[in-house]
Amino acid sequence: MIKASDLFVRCLEQEGVEYVFAVPGEENLDLLESLRPSKIKVIVNRHEQCSAFMAATYGRLTGKPGVCLSTLGPGATNLVTGIAHAHLGGMPMIALTGQKGIRENVQASFQVLDVVNILRPLTKRAVQIQGPKSIPKEIRTAFKLATTERHGVCHIELPEDIAHEQVDEKFSSYHATQMRRPIADQKTITTAAEMIRAAKNPLLIVSSRAQRRSVSAAIKQLCSVTGLYAVHTQLGKGVLGDDHPQSLYSFGLHKKDYVNCVVERADLLITIGYSVGEHPPSVWNKEMDKKILHIDFTPAEVDIYYNPTWEIIGDIGQSLTALTQELKGYHNNGIYEKKIKTELTKKLLEEGANDPAFPLRPRRIVKECRTALGKEDIVCLDNGIYKLWFSRHYPTYNIGTFLLDNALATMGAGLPSAMAAKLLYPQKRVLAVCGDGGFMMNSQELETAVRLGLNVVILIVNDNAYGFIKWKQQTAGFKDFALDYGNPDFVKYAQAYGAVGYKVEKATDLTPLLEKAFKQKGPVIIECPIDYSENTKVWGEELGNLLCPL
Repeated sequence: MIKASDLFVRCLEQEGVEYVFAVPGEENLDLLESLRPSKIKVIVNRHEQCSAFMAATYGRLTGKPGVCLSTLGPGATNLVTGIAHAHLGGMPMIALTGQKGIRENVQASFQVLDVVNILRPLTKRAVQIQGPKSIPKEIRTAFKLATTERHGVCHIELPEDIAHEQVDEKFSSYHATQMRRPIADQKTITTAAEMIRAAKNPLLIVSSRAQRRSVSAAIKQLCSVTGLYAVHTQLGKGVLGDDHPQSLYSFGLHKKDYVNCVVERADLLITIGYSVGEHPPSVWNKEMDKKILHIDFTPAEVDIYYNPTWEIIGDIGQSLTALTQELKGYHNNGIYEKKIKTELTKKLLEEGANDPAFPLRPRRIVKECRTALGKEDIVCLDNGIYKLWFSRHYPTYNIGTFLLDNALATMGAGLPSAMAAKLLYPQKRVLAVCGDGGFMMNSQELETAVRLGLNVVILIVNDNAYGFIKWKQQTAGFKDFALDYGNPDFVKYAQAYGAVGYKVEKATDLTPLLEKAFKQKGPVIIECPIDYSENTKVWGEELGNLLCPL
């Protein structure tokens, strides 16, 4: 006989779980005791939301489900934002929650919520374990579904009385099985190739589900052989790599930008791993006149502005390799794309990069961060208006090196994402870029980073306000109201946790401070005052008067 919680942990080990990100409660104590002798590392967080964000980032970077754990009631509801983040972002994750006894509960309804039904709309599957014999089946099912395209979240609730029960060892764990994705047939590939050959101005839009090594390699091959150009969504950045001659960088705002000059001219848009949630098709298919070739693991989610003409469904890497073969002899001349790329390089990578103003303006900050990080290093962005500046102006060269959330777009995810990335890749430099608002939403996790000895550098761009909404308020013609606040002294705040803190005092400080921070042990905060006046100048006046080159 074996205790059910021991069987539960055995199943997690069988699935290859390395970490459980957790804020445990009394209903988890049997499971916690079973985890104690396990090789699985329990990372104790200071808020369940952070546990979920870290698990989501683990899943995003590895393709294996990250695991988070909370107790019942308030612990479970605190996971919701992180679960929604993984759900909309297509990140594989397993959320584990505790519950009062289901056979005998002497505390009546104290803290009891129907967590399974709360989480059903945000997960691929949500279940309660009602008997110990079902544990292996439910864990195997959850891990299988979480990694079946489209990746997502599964939830398992383990009541405390079930966790404590004994079960026959013959109901042991199921072995994880490897699955091969289906591939598209030849007719599908041939039809797609004919569409590309017939198009005058085809263009790739590379998106989130292309963030796989095999897909990235296949896209590079396709673009090199055919001369096709590609623009990335924010969640697709790094797939082709901005050092590739056919990269047109990425979308930034949800409005017409310089790269949209190429998109508007295109008569065939080839979307790769695209989700309508990550960059609205109404921005690039406003007139609903584009032919669309959808290439993905799963069929297209139809939108008013997104109704593909043809779809290649199956393993994306295999589909692109087959398409490259079918397009043998074809070459896109790319004359207009080359002209636009020259303009993009000037506008995105050169203008404003050496602005001497203080407080620093966004383009200077982006350039300094890019200088401090190598091609394989990782930047993790929280949510705020600086995120859009980084999306536009930060060249990205490899998958998994530019982490932001443009699906749920929740504040508070930047620091937890950076912590998870540093756990996975201790040899890489990892930079979290957070607004003062977003940082303070999960700033307590600085203690977790100190405890784990993570050399995460946190750049806080500070305007003492909810700057993005303040800009929107201004552009809508409303009075300045209800979006300003005060902040702590971030240097002293870092020191209070046992971390190191610096403050940028002049424009030339940032690069030396970043270099200094990355050479230290443990987490480092760098506070950088920011001047957002460029929002109106560049995004309002300049883009508002944008005329595409002929």
